[in-house]
Amino acid sequence: MLDILPHDGGIHEIRMARAPVNAFDIHLVRALREAIVEAPSNGARGIVLSGAQGMFSAGVDVPALIQRDRAGVQEFWNEFFALCGAIAASSVPTVAAVTGHSPAGGAVVSLFCDYRIMAHGPYKIGLNEVQVGLSVPEPIQFAMRRIVGNYRAERLLVAGAMVDAEQAHAIGLVDELATVEQVVQRAVIWMTDILKLPPKAMLRTRAIARADLVAVWGDTTDLLDPGFIDDFFADETQGVLRALVARLKSR
Repeated sequence: MLDILPHDGGIHEIRMARAPVNAFDIHLVRALREAIVEAPSNGARGIVLSGAQGMFSAGVDVPALIQRDRAGVQEFWNEFFALCGAIAASSVPTVAAVTGHSPAGGAVVSLFCDYRIMAHGPYKIGLNEVQVGLSVPEPIQFAMRRIVGNYRAERLLVAGAMVDAEQAHAIGLVDELATVEQVVQRAVIWMTDILKLPPKAMLRTRAIARADLVAVWGDTTDLLDPGFIDDFFADETQGVLRALVARLKSR
């Protein structure tokens, strides 16, 4: 489900390895959060979050999620928010090595990292929740606005837009592009350069710069709006999600 790969200089790569497309079920979400939280105590000075070549993460495992009752769906989203909060509040720098397609939950997770490097080419990224019948909660919208600005975030979120790597780079949704084979290597190089800086000054400045993000995401206990769960079980959303699952099963 996860591979923990050490690199020189105290850099830990946490690679998602849940076949076939690194879709987030509750087990992957919990494992990833635990790995991120425990990494500093295991000697990590920086974290690279990666996926498979061609597919960073396909987002939430919708076929698994729609089998859950209301309590189970709420449990999943609380765990997913806790994962995002753990990345936001990480005491060490994090970089998302977006190794391929990254729709929905995959894109969301990347927002909370310090830096994003994406594979260029035929790969897309975006918060396409609206296209599959889901609204985007305000705390996630906040994280998106923080990266690309208010108006750009509004246009992308309301349309549920997926953009290719080059456009994502142009609008600042990702910071850098590399070949799919070199995304992780570039992420490690970026992290190596950050860790060469005087550590106290770098970490203190980082904490100040990310204080707005931590203020929202540092404690996710009551962050999930119950209305989001109501929306999830609405007829419109359930119809779109079940049609999506049917298409996936027919492939």
